[in-house]
Amino acid sequence: FAQNFHAGLKGGVNIFKIDGQSFKDEFDYGYNLGAFAEIKLSKAIGIQPEVLWNQQQTRTTTAFKDIYDDGIGELKDVKLNYLTIPLLLNLSPSKALTFQVGPQFGILINKDESLLRNGKDAFKKGDLSMLGGVQLNLSGIKVGGRYVVGLSNINDIENRDEWRNQGFQLYAGFRLL
Repeated sequence: FAQNFHAGLKGGVNIFKIDGQSFKDEFDYGYNLGAFAEIKLSKAIGIQPEVLWNQQQTRTTTAFKDIYDDGIGELKDVKLNYLTIPLLLNLSPSKALTFQVGPQFGILINKDESLLRNGKDAFKKGDLSMLGGVQLNLSGIKVGGRYVVGLSNINDIENRDEWRNQGFQLYAGFRLL
């Protein structure tokens, strides 16, 4: 069992944006930090559940005022912190290379409460995404990159404008077990 199970820690940078006409069409930086487990089902196939803290940042545009007539017309910084739980299928054509694909569920931990007046919640509490990426396995060290695309609309105001997370994660990690 010890040869088929490994656990470790990882961290890195997020390069994300929120798609939607209310937000600037540019990527901004955040970070990711968490733990992972690797469970080998065969020599080339395994699963990798993770628990990560992900920070994403973006800015609204002046179109936000046009869509949501609440008197806010200036650019506002938005910072979202998610506890994310990816469940990845690992496909390893060699010991050093792993391709990853799978779903990720994100739970919004805190958000920029000042985005809308009167304490309205602007963002839904959950986010479902799909991930795809590649990981290099250098002994007990992991280095990788992923593309994340949001499948769910995270706009909790109304459905005039759909908002979806998307971006890249770059990370490094190491096995503890």
